[in-house]
Amino acid sequence: MAAEVRTHPLARGKWAERANHFLGRAWDKGWLPAPSLDPDDLWADAAKPFGAKAKLAESGGRSSVDITDFRLRLEKLTEAVRAEAELNPLGQAMAYGQLIRVVRNRLALGAHWDANPFPRDLELMADPIIIVGHMRSGTTRIHKLLASDPAHSHTRFCDAWRPMPGNLTLRRIKGSLDLTMLEMLNPWLQSIHPMASGAIEEELAWLAGALNHSVYETQWRIPSYSTFSEARNAAPIYSELGRILVTDALHRGTVMRPRVMKAPQFSEDLAVLLAMFPGARLVIAQRDKSAVLRSAVSLAANQMAIQSDTCDLAQIEAFWQQKIALRDTRIESALKGWSGPVARMHFDDLNADWEAEITRTYSELGLTLTSEALAAMRDMTAQSESGHHRAHAVQLDRFAQNS
Repeated sequence: MAAEVRTHPLARGKWAERANHFLGRAWDKGWLPAPSLDPDDLWADAAKPFGAKAKLAESGGRSSVDITDFRLRLEKLTEAVRAEAELNPLGQAMAYGQLIRVVRNRLALGAHWDANPFPRDLELMADPIIIVGHMRSGTTRIHKLLASDPAHSHTRFCDAWRPMPGNLTLRRIKGSLDLTMLEMLNPWLQSIHPMASGAIEEELAWLAGALNHSVYETQWRIPSYSTFSEARNAAPIYSELGRILVTDALHRGTVMRPRVMKAPQFSEDLAVLLAMFPGARLVIAQRDKSAVLRSAVSLAANQMAIQSDTCDLAQIEAFWQQKIALRDTRIESALKGWSGPVARMHFDDLNADWEAEITRTYSELGLTLTSEALAAMRDMTAQSESGHHRAHAVQLDRFAQNS
């Protein structure tokens, strides 16, 4: 079967069109009930499996500040989605599914922490290597190179979206099924951000699980929630991330290996992150801003077009111009008070000679680059040469020619 061609940033695949039409008709005809995005309804639906223990699961391992913050974020986010996002039927169903999973995962983790108390001190862990930079600036490539080093640890896709400790095989199977469904609805997903269930993945899903705005504003037009969350203290978000991080590291036996961490949102919250990890090593990803913007707009448009019929490309571009400027300002502000190791890697230099850039970066961070690490990085690079991600450059060129 011939692959679908992405002819415009706001194009969507045939299965998304079919699913959207079917759901709209099913709700109009009364064949299926439309899912509610009311926060109380979402909470009640997600809490059903926990029964009378739901309240205990909500508070397990968390402070009153963390609990209050999440409840307020859920209220504000759902309010913005209902008032601003203009979701189509598929978008409404996807929003319901995502938010139900978020609340259910949060309750499952709270129940786990209540039943299995353990030291949650981040000082138990080796100091992480944190990659900071805009999405589409080469952070994913840097992340995969550094995470390939056997001396380091990393988060996997199945860990990110299914953070509860458990059987790895089962979680990988479920992660593969998740990706299969996403790829059916979005045939260009893997070209924009290649993923595999057991592969290296960023910690963005853990932030989304605490209702940080980053994942949601790339899918839905929710300016009031972006403004609310950007101005709000991010400490409760990162408290949750820290608990999950320690849980994951203890479960996998990787506590003593530096974790290579990355999420575009780290740029926005860098001051909070550095306060959490005062011994961290930083890698700052850099790329021409116009190229970052063009690619970021393509990514956001791809996700938003599936879930709304009223997307505006100029509006998306204006939003991401503001977002890039905000993150630049926050990176600069956070680094002014930082005296720890920092290395900078430019997108073009990495493309020209990644081995030279990695060698320099390891030296500047005070890390030892072993032959085993280089071999693993060469294997990863060779595998990615034929990867899906190169198709995104073709899409961007096509958009430019058609504009």
